Amino acid sequence: CALPISAYKIGVGIDAPGVVLAKSHSYMNESGGPIKALCNFYKVGIENLIVIHDELDIPFSAIRIKQGGGDNGHNGLKSTTSAMTADYYRIRMGIGRPPGQQVPADFVLKNFASAEKSEIPAFTSRAADAIEFLISNGLSAAQSQFNQ
Repeated sequence: CALPISAYKIGVGIDAPGVVLAKSHSYMNESGGPIKALCNFYKVGIENLIVIHDELDIPFSAIRIKQGGGDNGHNGLKSTTSAMTADYYRIRMGIGRPPGQQVPADFVLKNFASAEKSEIPAFTSRAADAIEFLISNGLSAAQSQFNQ
């Protein structure tokens, strides 16, 4: 698959479908095309697509799970929705709002603060748990378990 994306198919059982874990090598703002190509290659329907993304509108280290919705100004989601539809699952990883009058585009590109860096391993581990829980138990149960 000659795509600007790294993909790893993970088998989850003899009779169970596999999971494809992917990380785009394209710009986030152009991620929709590679996501669509990957879904087509692995024959993954929109009902099985989970996009993990940063979210300004929730506090740092909070996780929210949802299906569908708008892009809220997130260009990666805008690109994905344009290439697919808006009905995919989202694991929203809170990064909080920029302080003061800082431009959001500058805020999302800067490094995490020292205090935040120490929380990243636990934060990403919880996000991985949320993905696994969503796959195994469905949206409603995952929201009850992880939406803070």
